[in-house]
Amino acid sequence: MTIKNVVFDLGGVLIDWNPRYLYKSVFNDTERMEYFINNIVTSEWNSQMDKGKPFAEAIRELTAEHPEFSKEIAMYHAGWPQMIKGEIKEGVDLLNEVKNSQKFLIFALTNWSAETFPLAYKKFPFLADFEGIVVSGEEKMIKPDKGIFLTLLERYHLNPEECLFIDDNLNNVNTAKSRGMSAVHFKDPKKACAEVKKILKI
Repeated sequence: MTIKNVVFDLGGVLIDWNPRYLYKSVFNDTERMEYFINNIVTSEWNSQMDKGKPFAEAIRELTAEHPEFSKEIAMYHAGWPQMIKGEIKEGVDLLNEVKNSQKFLIFALTNWSAETFPLAYKKFPFLADFEGIVVSGEEKMIKPDKGIFLTLLERYHLNPEECLFIDDNLNNVNTAKSRGMSAVHFKDPKKACAEVKKILKI
């Protein structure tokens, strides 16, 4: 079946987000910073906000568990804009190429807090180009949960067999495939972009 819709992940494909961009200016000790990111403000903890938990609540709970890092934990929300370095050139170039071909509708499916997504939307004009964006924090569920893929398909009346999904997380790619979508793992940007262009014939 012909691909008619291209669905982009945002963080790791179009937007370069990493808490290290903030905390490298907070910690003088790289080893201590890595300990903090890998053991305190973990990706699992961050996913709570992606799933809809308010930053204030998550920060309060984590601070109670790790009071020795209370200052650094508090910065996770206030300093969040500094975690964004900018756009990922290869991904945005691909987005523009897909858009300019005028052959496809473009959508986004992202794990992102509903509290911080408006900041990203304001910062990156290309986000206004999408036909629709499904944000996990607004839906109270995150990739790779199958439900959020179903939300995308149902909300925009998409046939999964007509969709190509692009994500840097392999678990998300595998879920997309299990829902009947074509999918590309955006691990090596150059290779992934070439694969997408081959599939779309652009």
